[in-house]
Amino acid sequence: MLGAQFSNISAGVPLNGTCLAEKIGMAVFEYKAKTFQGEERTGVIETSSKEAALDTLQQSNMIVTSIEERKTGLMGMDIFRRRVKSKDIVVFSRQLATLFEARIPVVQAFKTLVGETSNPVLQKTVAQILDDISGGLALSQALAKHPNVFSAFFISLVRSGEESGKLQEVFSYLADYLERSNYLTTKARNSMIYPAFILLAFMGVLVVMLVVVIPKLMTIFQETGQQMPFYTQLIMYLSLFLQKWGVAVLILLIAGALFVWRWSQTVSGKLFFHQLQLSLPVFGGLYKKLYMARFTDNLRTLIMGGIPILRSLSISGDVVGNVIYQKAIADAIESVKGGGTISDALEKAPDIPVLVTQMMRIGEATGRLDFILGSIAKFYQREVDSALENLVAMIEPILIIVLGAGVGLLVASVLVPMYNMVGSI
Repeated sequence: MLGAQFSNISAGVPLNGTCLAEKIGMAVFEYKAKTFQGEERTGVIETSSKEAALDTLQQSNMIVTSIEERKTGLMGMDIFRRRVKSKDIVVFSRQLATLFEARIPVVQAFKTLVGETSNPVLQKTVAQILDDISGGLALSQALAKHPNVFSAFFISLVRSGEESGKLQEVFSYLADYLERSNYLTTKARNSMIYPAFILLAFMGVLVVMLVVVIPKLMTIFQETGQQMPFYTQLIMYLSLFLQKWGVAVLILLIAGALFVWRWSQTVSGKLFFHQLQLSLPVFGGLYKKLYMARFTDNLRTLIMGGIPILRSLSISGDVVGNVIYQKAIADAIESVKGGGTISDALEKAPDIPVLVTQMMRIGEATGRLDFILGSIAKFYQREVDSALENLVAMIEPILIIVLGAGVGLLVASVLVPMYNMVGSI
């Protein structure tokens, strides 16, 4: 999940996260605060900005005394800490929706889920929530104490369900939304696994051939004194280079990757890479459709859950996962505050498709914005599915051609000199 995330240091709760792709645009802040009862709290909160951190802490009934951004370590070791997967939250939401539909009381429902939850981190969290609600705390307040597991999106919907008396419907919305979101993310990731595996395997075999096999053959060819083809000479020079400078190249690649990763966490780096995402041929169109599906689906779910439009836009901006769209949504929020419409504000953003703004304008005019957003989300979800299928179908033959050419060059650079050598005997 994405959204403001903090943990209570005194309680020993680690700063966990969800999948890395969903933490784009986040920063970590250390805070000191007091409850309305005067109890002191210290901890860390992970969110998109200092203002969002203050907003989340205040919504959790805390009086903030100090808050500062914390610099993450060079290696970003928080990434490797244990966390709750989005799939676990999907199952948890669906189970709660089912229990509430069966008219099971909240406390009894959580007692049931404590024994049913397989993830140890989520199980501990559910147990803590059970203790809080058994002590009289509202469910949304209990959930808000664990934003390392439940996002601002999740907590806001639960709070609206409590206020409207539609908690069961809200958890059904959440379960449906999280399943759709998890499906899109999983499908996009799985579509890239096979091509990435094949490419890495080929690169590994190529390096072994150049470093171990080719040098032995080159010695034989040089002893014969025959003239080698230019492509064989090219392979030989590449082999000699890797033998002499291979370790240095590997160190440089690792250092370069670390530098790029660290830069990608800065404001300028995020802006560059997120803009690059949208500008890439083929992939850029896929990313735009994915972000539009995510934004419209989030906004629809929040509006249907009864969240005010400004708060819905703010949460959707955090969840969308791209700073270009976050800025467009932030501009839309300012426009709505000034009396404008969402569609007029988004129309000024070059990366928002005209189809989206036109359909949103119709939804605003007819008072059925949630229905229109649902239609847009379904359209782009189908577009993402189709684009992914086409991309996978296109990548496979391209990979075959590229790998075939590479293998052919490698084999020819060895076999042709050997054939010439045998023919000269």
